[in-house]
Amino acid sequence: METAVLGPAMIALLLLMVAFGRVIDAEGAVDSAARAAARAASLERDAGSAQAAARTAAAQSLEGEGITCQTSSVSVDTTGYSLDVGTDATVTTTIACTASLADIGLPGLPGSKTLSASWTSPVDTYRGRQ
Repeated sequence: METAVLGPAMIALLLLMVAFGRVIDAEGAVDSAARAAARAASLERDAGSAQAAARTAAAQSLEGEGITCQTSSVSVDTTGYSLDVGTDATVTTTIACTASLADIGLPGLPGSKTLSASWTSPVDTYRGRQ
């Protein structure tokens, strides 16, 4: 009798731990991707190249971490490129990734979770900008 009651409860607890572990892992990967995207964007000389470099770096970082997003978006704030050389400037990236939890199969668990992270990286103050 005890096994019949405790067995499903232990399995549900185990599945809940797996879900939390996957969310924590995905949060770290999204944060890492935002950092990589901001750094890649800050190394470029113009806003258009910075946008492209950030998107590529974010995709490569998420792929390298083994994270598959149902939907994802990369937003890059490149207004720092419009400032004059000698002025402190930054590039900020924001990444949103919707990770699937549907395959865990725990009743009451949402089918997906949207994770987001932002990171800011400085643009070299004395490097030419276009």
